[in-house]
Amino acid sequence: MAFCVKDVLRLQVAPALGCTEPVAVALAAAAAVSLLGARRAIPAVDRPRLEVEVWVDPNVYKNGLAVTIPGTGGLSGLDTAAALGALGGDAALGLEVLDPVDEAVVAAVKDMLRQGRVAVNLLSEQRGLHIRAKARLDGRQAEAVVEGQHDAIVSLSLDGVAITDSPLLKGMGPGGSEVAELETWLRELPLSDLIALTDDLDAEDLAFLEEGVRHNLRLAEHGLKTGCGMGVGKTFERLARQKLMARDMSLAARMLTSAAADARMDGVKLPAMSSAGSGNHGLTAVLPIWAVKDFLDCGREEALRAIGLSHIVTASVKAHTGRLSAVCGCSVAAGAGATAGVAALLGGDLHHIAGAIKILIEDLAGVICDGAKAGCALKLATAAGTAVQAALFSLHGMRIGASNGIIAESPEQTMRNVGQLSTQGMVETDRTILAIMINKKLAGYV
Repeated sequence: MAFCVKDVLRLQVAPALGCTEPVAVALAAAAAVSLLGARRAIPAVDRPRLEVEVWVDPNVYKNGLAVTIPGTGGLSGLDTAAALGALGGDAALGLEVLDPVDEAVVAAVKDMLRQGRVAVNLLSEQRGLHIRAKARLDGRQAEAVVEGQHDAIVSLSLDGVAITDSPLLKGMGPGGSEVAELETWLRELPLSDLIALTDDLDAEDLAFLEEGVRHNLRLAEHGLKTGCGMGVGKTFERLARQKLMARDMSLAARMLTSAAADARMDGVKLPAMSSAGSGNHGLTAVLPIWAVKDFLDCGREEALRAIGLSHIVTASVKAHTGRLSAVCGCSVAAGAGATAGVAALLGGDLHHIAGAIKILIEDLAGVICDGAKAGCALKLATAAGTAVQAALFSLHGMRIGASNGIIAESPEQTMRNVGQLSTQGMVETDRTILAIMINKKLAGYV
């Protein structure tokens, strides 16, 4: 199947309200509940009888354990996400499923959790993104499955009977998942072809990319204004103001990106424009480039095309590593996208962009993913700063040879090596990370 740049943007870039793992759980729960006769959510009179049970893969469990959910006043947890989706979510909104949630819904969610009417089960041997939600009410049972992609509802059933004509079902082409087909196509494209895709960006695409900039900037502005979350972005801003750090390209990228992550991980009710299924990937893929443009003599369209390239390269790396893994995708995937975009914006050619990607991967390939939480802002700061640094290094002649660890002669093989590291080499690492986090939860730290 042949794809184009519009397909990459359509299938890989979308607004997401809140961390995408708990949001995907909320989406599955909302979709299941919608089959029980309610347009959007169970009416208040029926809520006390509703029960929800969810099954998730280890990486969804890991990423949903500690991150704050937007609009809840600081609540977290996959059980909370499932209840929010069931009682107040709108599955038709996709990754913005929780936008309708208000204080009344949050109060009902707290009652539901206190009464033990939500259960979350870990599918410890499940590989790949998988969420199954069952909703039970008055002897009826509905089920929804999200698989492969955070907003891909791949099956629905009511009382054991499959539903095949729902508009909620998406992403399935004649050969299976459309996203899976796109990722197969991306894995085969050389970097030169990935770069060439940006030539096909039209006015509609550029307007969509600019919408993503606006979404992500609003989060960054909130983080810088309030110092919410860990306050990483606000701390950078203070250090620059006190002249303890130089306000250069790298710091500007780190400050803007981490401030947005501060806000997003703190549960601020503002959507991020995601990339490859992750809001934090979207922040990393977009904001370093937008920060760098202010230091250069470049126009709006040049910056937006560089952001388009960033999304494309991010999607390509994620096609190798998988949606969720033990490797921090904000570092190696969105970081690779960002450094490609920065290198292009600096006037770099294929040679420079390839070099920047390889330099960044050599620098950040060992960064682990230990779940979504406030501390992700630190990882995004590192990724953003390294993306700028790698691009500058490459444009100033630095080259990294194939004798360096997992780095290959070509950027394409380097991406494949990162994928092998992620999908094969770090399986036990992922289990160990999850075990540590579960022990912390049992000890009351999460």
